Amino acid sequence: MYVLFIILNEICCLEDILAGFIKEGIGGATIIDSQGMGRAIAHNKNEDIPMFGTLRMMLGDTHPYSKTIFTVLDNEQMVDKAVSVVQDTVKDCTCRGVGLMFTVPIGKTYKMNKETSQ
Repeated sequence: MYVLFIILNEICCLEDILAGFIKEGIGGATIIDSQGMGRAIAHNKNEDIPMFGTLRMMLGDTHPYSKTIFTVLDNEQMVDKAVSVVQDTVKDCTCRGVGLMFTVPIGKTYKMNKETSQ
C-alpha cells in the first residue's frame, strides 16, 4: 500500500483530477487547504526584513494557496493510474510551479474502531 501526496498549486485542476480518480476506480482522497513556506513568508506583514519584500515582489500573487490531496492506494498499478490522471490533467498548463507529487509506502493501517489492523 502507498499514500500518494499531491501538492496542487493550480487549484482550477482539482475537480478534473477528482473526476479522473473516480473514473479510474480511486474512490477516496482527502483534500487540505495548504500554503507553501515561501508564500507564508512573502505574505507576512513584517516590513522590517528586506528579504520578505524582495520575496513578495518575486512571487507576486500567483498561487497564494494550494490544495494538498492525499489518497491511499493498494498497489503500484493504482499509483500509476492516479499519477497518470494528474499528469494528463495538468499537461496543458503553461504556468510555472503547477505542483508536486510523491508517494510514501504504508506499513500498516488501523481503523478507528474495534476491528484489527490490516
